[in-house]
Amino acid sequence: MADPNGFMSFPRKDAPKRPVDERLGDWREVYAALAPSERDTQVRKQATRCMDCGIPFCHSGSAGCPLGNLIPEWNDLVRRGDWELASERLHATNNFPEFTGKLCPAPCEAACVLAISPDSGGAVTIKRVEETIAEVSWDNNYVEARVSAVSSGKRVAVVGSGPAGLAAAQQLTRAGHEVTVFERDDRLGGLLRYGIPEFKMEKKVLDRRLAQLRAEGTKFVTGCEVGGSGLSVEELRASFDAVVLAVGALQGRDAPDIPGRDLKGVHLAMEHLVPANRECEGDGPTSISAAGKHVLVIGGGDTGADCYGTATRQGALSVTQLDQYPKPPDVRDDARSPWPVWPVVLRTYPAHEESGERRFAVAVSRFIGDSDGHVRLVELQKVRVERDPATGLRSVTPVSDDVEAIPADMVLLAIGFEGVEQMPLLDGLGLSLTKRGTLSCGSDWQTSAPGVFVCGDAHRGASLVVWAIAEGRSVANAVDAYLTGASDLPAPVHPTALPLAVV
Repeated sequence: MADPNGFMSFPRKDAPKRPVDERLGDWREVYAALAPSERDTQVRKQATRCMDCGIPFCHSGSAGCPLGNLIPEWNDLVRRGDWELASERLHATNNFPEFTGKLCPAPCEAACVLAISPDSGGAVTIKRVEETIAEVSWDNNYVEARVSAVSSGKRVAVVGSGPAGLAAAQQLTRAGHEVTVFERDDRLGGLLRYGIPEFKMEKKVLDRRLAQLRAEGTKFVTGCEVGGSGLSVEELRASFDAVVLAVGALQGRDAPDIPGRDLKGVHLAMEHLVPANRECEGDGPTSISAAGKHVLVIGGGDTGADCYGTATRQGALSVTQLDQYPKPPDVRDDARSPWPVWPVVLRTYPAHEESGERRFAVAVSRFIGDSDGHVRLVELQKVRVERDPATGLRSVTPVSDDVEAIPADMVLLAIGFEGVEQMPLLDGLGLSLTKRGTLSCGSDWQTSAPGVFVCGDAHRGASLVVWAIAEGRSVANAVDAYLTGASDLPAPVHPTALPLAVV
């Protein structure tokens, strides 16, 4: 059993980062590469802090991990040094633990019992333990191709190669179906490839997992716009017994009402991140570089932090990130976000430690350009965000007439995503988007088009990588049942599942 006193014996210790000057000189991951023996010793101590609670909220589908990761089990196995069995238990619920270990904001840690009070020393470093199990698994060849011993004779098309599509594809391939993943980009991975900066997850991590999927029998087709010239809807329907739409929710939210939005130098976040990632892939210099510029990032979330760190590494003169909301508290406010819900607290990413400035409760009132039509200044106002309790609609109101002008040669709009992009495939299948810009489905993950299923951000809206994998696994169960009449594949979440929240 777990050590009930472990959290009193060992303080929480996050993974060490490389020095700022060093990591700003390259695009490698920000965390330091420890010697395997030192890494394993540190992480075994961190795993010892887990008490194996009677009711482990960390893997609750509503408050913690939607995958239902068996966190107390593999924490105790790591504590005992049984890395191989820990790997087996981790991979039993998560196809890609290295993705979640590097990219997930860890709702499991927010729901950890040790997160109830600061007196405990903080939540277990679940994310660090998870990533380390994954790395030890690769180092020791615990990760192997699992080739199905039988074939169903059924063919499945998965459209989109992000985490949801890859999870669905791997599960269905292992169930004996012939799966082909179609990706419109020239490389696989979706946002894992071209949205996530190299300093958060090096793409070799993605490539080694793709090699496993290929070895298991999953087929991949890149540069193919399904529903367009690459593969028509008629060909798709004729060639496959079921279709999974995992096309993401990549329609970026814009701000067309701000005066000066049409100036050169004002971009959506992905217009900046995609070519930057392509440069790291060896495709040549980015078309939108922050080098020698004053950069303004609008939006305080993950995408904003990705733009922030990318601009800094490109050699920006300055980077300023704006958030229209007030600065959150450093610790959980139980009246506003009680445990175990996701806490409203200030989240500082490694990029914020490197350079630049963050400003809160401010919004842009106008972009100002030069005679060549290029943005040079931005006018800011202090604002207050209010929500109508009756309608739920949000309003952003200036608190005074005072205006501040700051230099900005590049502006990046990282204010979220509005939903699924319009594409010929949807029209060809007779599918329309909801008011939220997503694709609806029934309790079996099937859309209104027979035999066509949906999962991930395309169904949920822009969300966490862990939810994408959970939905990919769940839709695989539904497709398997549709094709064979029943399924033993796990289905960790229901299409209507939502994280626990205060409303």
